[in-house]
Amino acid sequence: MYSMVDCYNDMGQLGHDYGSKHMPMDGAELDHVTKVIAHHPRYLEHYFNTQNFVMHCDGPLPFEYRSYIAIMAAARHKCTYLVNLYEKEFLLQGGDRNWLKGLEYIPAKLRAISDINKILAHRPWLLSKEHIERLTKGQNSWSLAEVVHAIVLLAHFHSLSSFVFSCGLTQELDTSSQKIENNNIVVLQKTELEQPIGQEALGQLQPSPPQGTEVTVDALMQRMKKLSEKSTECTEMELSNRFKHVEMQAAELPAASSVLRVDGQGEVPQQIGRFVDDPNFTYQDFARRGAENIPQTFRIQDYSWDDHGYSLVNRLYNDVGFYLDEKFRAAYNLTYYTIAGRTNVDTSKFRRAIWNYIQCIYGIRHDDYDYGEVNQLLDRSLKMFIKTACCFPERITKPDYDSVLVELQHSEKVHVNLMILEARNQAELLYALREIMRYMT
Repeated sequence: MYSMVDCYNDMGQLGHDYGSKHMPMDGAELDHVTKVIAHHPRYLEHYFNTQNFVMHCDGPLPFEYRSYIAIMAAARHKCTYLVNLYEKEFLLQGGDRNWLKGLEYIPAKLRAISDINKILAHRPWLLSKEHIERLTKGQNSWSLAEVVHAIVLLAHFHSLSSFVFSCGLTQELDTSSQKIENNNIVVLQKTELEQPIGQEALGQLQPSPPQGTEVTVDALMQRMKKLSEKSTECTEMELSNRFKHVEMQAAELPAASSVLRVDGQGEVPQQIGRFVDDPNFTYQDFARRGAENIPQTFRIQDYSWDDHGYSLVNRLYNDVGFYLDEKFRAAYNLTYYTIAGRTNVDTSKFRRAIWNYIQCIYGIRHDDYDYGEVNQLLDRSLKMFIKTACCFPERITKPDYDSVLVELQHSEKVHVNLMILEARNQAELLYALREIMRYMT
């Protein structure tokens, strides 16, 4: 078994290796997700440190539980790539092969996390302190530390599923010849993934009413510059109304693709289905027009990662908050001051609009942010892509990827997908940690 010293040594070595210019890119050494993330070595270091810590270092949960929870989380989004990867990891950790037959073969204690898994994956605002209480009471009960470890894993692999699909990595690839087409899913080969999006993608862009065609990079730069120079401030009421407007727009926006990534009968494939409880439970828009009992907006002013979530998660699961915080900051602040070949560009407005729009989809409001900037900087096609990647990642197709941000380099699109990964991850954790705090008090 790993000791804590071994774990820290390994993480230090990983940080050294993957932060260097001589990053190993051999297929035997790195999986395909890592190869894509490797476009951004500064972020990759924090990603590796966090994943290694929660999967392999000392922690409340047994190692085979960790791999199985990864499988359960990925299965919610039908992510065969991650399910296959962590089935192998589960067996390497000495897990019982019978568990891979399905949820009915696993211990009752592990099965009990299924409810929280589906709620966090699709409608995290429905999580309540009662869900936490049910896990921590009675026979086969969980400790709070175990609950926190499980929730960190669930949020990590839900959001990693979003990244896998949004980058076109739908299964482990072991060939390098041609595209594979299966049930209308186009799986990208390594050689294609590592190339910037070509000019041919420019011709595929369709108009996005009502905003028309995609905003050009030059126009985007002008808008960012204008917003940076703006000096007038909005009233609290105006800020609140602008958030509600963007939130309602998000609720009425369709997913990028209407074709479900499932088999011909519209059911979850058996390979995935055995790990899924209640497969019909999926995302519903937080603020649907005319809907009853719309949940209260989650206000960052009342419960934030910096002021509340970080310290609570660290207290219940030693040091994990540090690694999560570093990873969030790396994704949020990552910049090369370039965009589509232009240099010396401040992209902070664009990056913040993406991050806050993602969390808006989950009903989270940053009180000090002017959500009018979202509509200035994110066009309809990009919003559709973001919503699909967060809420229905299994529906993402190659044309969906090609049709947004067409002027950006592939590595810049990967950067956008990293923000989708981390902003979603943080949103799930905020809902979960707030309910754990309520349960504790």
